[in-house]
Formats: sequence, C-alpha cells, structure tokens
Amino acid sequence: MPEAAKGLARVRQVLQDRFAGIKNLKAQGKKTVGYFCSYAPLEILTALDVAHFRITGDLEEPVTAVEKILPASFCPFMRSCIDSVFKGKYDFLDGMVGVHSCDAQEKSIHVWKSRKDYEYYHYLDMPATTHSWGMAMLRKSLDKFKASAEAWMGREISDRELKAAIEKHNQLRALVRELYNLKLVSPPPFSGAETLQTMIALASIILEQGLELLAEVLREVKAREGQWPNQGKKRILVYGACLDALPLIKLIEDYDAEVVMDDHCMGSRTYFRDVPLTEDPMDGLTQRYAHLTCARTFREAVVGELKKDHQADLEARFAHLGKYIKKWDVEGVVIQLVRFCDPFGYEVPELKDYLGSLKAPTIYMEMEYNSGSLAPLKTRVQTFLENLL
Repeated sequence: MPEAAKGLARVRQVLQDRFAGIKNLKAQGKKTVGYFCSYAPLEILTALDVAHFRITGDLEEPVTAVEKILPASFCPFMRSCIDSVFKGKYDFLDGMVGVHSCDAQEKSIHVWKSRKDYEYYHYLDMPATTHSWGMAMLRKSLDKFKASAEAWMGREISDRELKAAIEKHNQLRALVRELYNLKLVSPPPFSGAETLQTMIALASIILEQGLELLAEVLREVKAREGQWPNQGKKRILVYGACLDALPLIKLIEDYDAEVVMDDHCMGSRTYFRDVPLTEDPMDGLTQRYAHLTCARTFREAVVGELKKDHQADLEARFAHLGKYIKKWDVEGVVIQLVRFCDPFGYEVPELKDYLGSLKAPTIYMEMEYNSGSLAPLKTRVQTFLENLL
C-alpha cells in the first residue's frame, strides 16, 4: 500500500480490494483465518500471530452457487457470504472460525466445512443467556477454541501473550470510540458512510495496521472540525444486525440526514465493550463476549428471576440505545434488517416499545440482501426524514 495514502484515502484504497492485504500476508507465510461474527474471540488468534479476516456479503453479486443448498427463505446475508465462498473468493484462507450466534450462521458454517478443505475449522458454541451456567458454558467454549487453535499452530499461548493481545484489541476499541465521539458535535466532521467504510476496512486488515489506520483517520477528521458543511441535517441512529450495506447508509444521507450513531455488528457493537483486564485473561474474554449487545443473547434485569418486570427487562436489553440517543442527540432511529433474520426480527416489537417510551421517532425497514432491494426503501426513508420535527 503506497505510503502517500493516508486517513480516509487509505480506507478507500483498502476497500477497492479488501482481499489484497491478507493475500499478501498469506504469500509471506502468515496463517489466515476467516470469521463471520463479532462473537469470534480474535484476541486468541492475535496471540498466536494468526491474521483474521471478516467475511462479508456482496450486494452486487447475484446469488447463484448455493441455490440447491440454502433455500430462498434462508438469511440472505449468509446466502451471499456462502455464495462467495463457493465461488472461490475465500480460497486463500487457511481456516475458519464459526460461532453459533444464530441458526442461519451455524448451518452456513457446516455447509462451508462440507465444501472447503481448509487446514483448520472451529465451531464455537454460545449460551443464549448470561445465567451462571451460561457463563460457565461460554468459558468452556473459549477454552476449547484456545486449545484447538494452539494444537493447530503447534504451540501454547502464555497468559502474558494473551494479555498483550487483549490490551492491543482494547486500544483499537478505544480509538474507534474516540472516532465516534467526534460525531457528538453538530455538524459532525465526517459522515455515516465514511464511518462504515472505516469499520469495514478495519475488519479487512491486521490489528497493527488497524491501529495505524485509525490514528491517521482521527488526525484527518479532527482537522475538519468546524469546516464540515452539513449544518442542520437530521441526526440518525441506525440499528441492525450484520450491516455492511454501504449504499443503505448513503441512501439515508442523500436526504437531509446524517448517520451519527449506530448499533450493528460492523460498528459500535463490535468496538464499544472492552475485555476486562483480569488476572486470568480467559475470565476477561468470557465476561466481554457474554455481554455484547446482540439480539441472540437475552439480557435480563434480574438474571434467573421468574417474575418479570417488562420495562426493567427492556432497559436491560436496550438501555445502551437510550444512552446513545441522548449522548449523540439522535432525532430519529432507522431499524434495518434483512429478511429472515429471526433473532433481530423477534426483538423488533419490544425494541419499538422501548424506543416509544423514549419518544424516539422510529422506522422499521426490511430488505433482501441485494442492491435492487434498496430502491423501494428510498421513498420510505425520505418520508420518515421529512416528518421528523
């Protein structure tokens, strides 16, 4: 990558061919592992000096290679990902780490394993609650993953190495939070589209490069403060699952709006919670990955209590959104999901209840995972934004 490319120009360069960097590392002899989900414990791979690369879909690529394997009623995002796998786009990988964050992902991982002969596969099971037994189950799952990765690489990870990897990933998360905090002002000095581009670029390069890239982006964006010509645009929060659809963010921002905050798997959900620095680093990893703000884990107000307080449980599950709305001065919320996304789809009625209790204007939009499905959303987005006071 040319030295002249800095900040957001470097982000755009990464996205022009997001496979180039990891293929170059592979050519140099570095082991490479793909993953789908924010629940993949990347710190363990980093401690083993394994390059990790996030699998994404492709809105522009017609799904043709998995029609006889994954039905049309299946998650369209996962269909797009596995379609790309079957077309050979990820043949450079040495391994794959899958997580049971949803049934569609679990099935896709096993379909992938049945068709691609990689050196290494690991499937990480996940509890659906934060009960004590769930935490114990997650710790065992993380221990098994660590042991399997160590066996594959032929060496053990010391606590010192794992703690160092955790601290580096926490540094990256802190820089991401600093970047988002620059959008607290009005007008924000960079767009939601630029934010998502940066997050996708981070998922496409190794940790050390990510730290350098974020430092460059921060310098560039800070230099813009007070010069960004977007005064008066509506401040929007976008909520979703695996949201890597840049055209959707651009669609919102083409109207009188700015995406100043998000809660989805490519953005804040991945970076806003650190790993606690515990004496046993595996305890810290367990605590962090058990409490990501994902719909696949049910977070209760009182863990294990049978008599439920509905509003208290809503607060336990969605209070972070209330904090985002207040802190980033959000004027409207766009809930965006792909069809057949069951974990997040089941959350929508109660999410709307919670946002309604905050009097936050909300629109729910569902799409197929292709560029053609965006067109019908334009009028709905425009109407929603025009109706914001």
